[in-house]
This record gives sequence, C-alpha cells and structure tokens, in this order.
Amino acid sequence: MEYTNLNIRTSKDTKAAAEKIFEELGINTSTAFNIFLKAVIRENGLPFDMKLSVPNSETIEAIEEGRKMSHDSNAKSFANVVEMKKALKE
Repeated sequence: MEYTNLNIRTSKDTKAAAEKIFEELGINTSTAFNIFLKAVIRENGLPFDMKLSVPNSETIEAIEEGRKMSHDSNAKSFANVVEMKKALKE
C-alpha cells in the first residue's frame, strides 16, 4: 500500500484537546484521522449529521406563536396531555 501525507490547520487548543482524548482512547492523531477518513468512505459522506444550530423560519414562527399564546388570557390551557388530547378530539 502506498501512503501519502495529509496536512491540516487547526488551533493549538483544538489539537491539544483532541490529542488528550485520542491518548485516552489509546490511539494517536494519525490513527484517529484514518478512522475518520475510512468512515467517510464507508458512509459515502460525513459520518455524522451536519446541522445548523439556528431554528428555521417555520420553527421561529411556532416559537413566536407559543409566546403569544402564553400571554393570552383567553387561550385554553390543560393540566396534562390526556386533557389536551381529549380537547383535540372534540
């Protein structure tokens, strides 16, 4: 098998924190990156979900609607989920 070098740039703090974890796992950084690259190949993409941490517009609207309802004295409230489900069926 022919090998090649891979150079990446990261902060010293990130590298140190990762190396500490790798050491506890009994592997080095090179092994960890090889595991990652093989997982990318196996999954045909990143081996984890990439998500934005900000809510989308639909979620923002739902949050705002919930806030308005919580301040509305005319909004119906329920003591538990069973009561709420019963009201939804009516």
